[in-house]
Amino acid sequence: MKGNDKLIAALNGLLADELTAINQYMVHSEMCDNWGYEKLHKHFEKRAIDEMKHAEMLIGRILFLEGLPTVSVLGKITIGSDVAKQLANDHSAEEGAIKAYNDAIVIAGEVRDAATRDFLQKILNDEDAHMDGIEELQDQIGQMTIQTFLTTQVKA
Repeated sequence: MKGNDKLIAALNGLLADELTAINQYMVHSEMCDNWGYEKLHKHFEKRAIDEMKHAEMLIGRILFLEGLPTVSVLGKITIGSDVAKQLANDHSAEEGAIKAYNDAIVIAGEVRDAATRDFLQKILNDEDAHMDGIEELQDQIGQMTIQTFLTTQVKA
C-alpha cells in the first residue's frame, strides 16, 4: 500500500528518535551496571529493549507503506554523568518523543491513514508510560535524597 510521503518522512523521524533512544538507554544501563546499581541497570536495559521494539514496528510500518526506512540517522545522544543527570536527559528525550508522536498522529489524521494513526497511538501510550516511570524515579530521589535512593538500587 503506497503511503503518503509526508507521513513516511514523519515515521522515519520517529525511527531516528527511537534509534537514538536505544543508544542512550544502553549506555545509561551499562554505566549503572558498572557502578553496581543493578536495579537501574535492568530498568534502563528494559527501556532500551522497549525502544528497539518500537524501532522494529516503525520499520515494518514504513515498509508496509512502501517507504524506505532510514536507519543511518541518529539524533543527539545525551549521556548523563550521574544517575540524576541520566534521568533528566531521558526525561527530556521522552518529552521530545511524546511531542513527535503526537505530531505524527496529527499528520496521519490529515492524510486519512487511520491505521497508522492507531499504530502510532499505541507507541505513544508506551512513551507516556516511560515518562511516568522516569518521573516516578525522579520523585523517589526528591523524597529520599539521591544517596538513599541509590542504596535501594544495588543488587540485594
